[in-house]
Amino acid sequence: MSEAVLYDVVDGVATITLNRPAQKNAIDEALRDRLAQCIDHIERDRAVRAVVLTGSGGAFCAGGDLRSIRSAELDNDGWRRRMKDAHAWLARLLSLDRAVVAAVDGPAFGAGFSLVLAADFIVASPRARFCLSFMRLGLVPDFGALHTLPRIVGVQRAKELMLSARELSADEAKSLGIVFDLVPEDQVLYSAQALAASFVHASPMAVSLVKRALAAAPTDLHTMLEVEADAQALCFGSAPHKAAVARFLDKQPALFQWPTGD
Repeated sequence: MSEAVLYDVVDGVATITLNRPAQKNAIDEALRDRLAQCIDHIERDRAVRAVVLTGSGGAFCAGGDLRSIRSAELDNDGWRRRMKDAHAWLARLLSLDRAVVAAVDGPAFGAGFSLVLAADFIVASPRARFCLSFMRLGLVPDFGALHTLPRIVGVQRAKELMLSARELSADEAKSLGIVFDLVPEDQVLYSAQALAASFVHASPMAVSLVKRALAAAPTDLHTMLEVEADAQALCFGSAPHKAAVARFLDKQPALFQWPTGD
């Protein structure tokens, strides 16, 4: 039996691949547990500087495995404990102090869409499709979507997408600001990994502090200015900043370069 999730690290970029292609990478208990293990590895391995999330077999993730859900036979307390267990590692993914890029080809439905929204950047193919399908099953969005989606599209549009459970094309998802970049299907993983690789040369401290500050927003101006001052004070004293200044003054190119897409 193949592993439900594949984990690979190349040149500082960890690639996590959901690997249940026959089930369109639907999430069951084994897949959830393996994802948690991957987060453990990333948190311990400081050589990992960025992460790519993707799926195998022409799909990102069809959502929760309904056969697994039906066979669970849990009461309300049991379901709550199960969700809290899942949310424990999901919260760690959302607060990860490394850049996270999702590479989406094919469907990202239900919890699969929620998992995509946990990434900092989403690279998708034209055949990617997104749907918070929970209402079709009499459920509410989970895996953090109630937090992440309104921060991208606003509360009113998030209500519409959640309550209608309608499908989004890749083009509409990009127009709404959900998808960062659309690329041909045979370039999705490559483009996502190239974007992630650019952060190998970024300041880990700066990346972490930017993500942490934005996660705290919206907040009042005074509080955010205090956050900026504290974060910048840390960065000014960091080795990556001093090295970058030295390269600039020596007329050398910066190590951190955003992918051009050429």
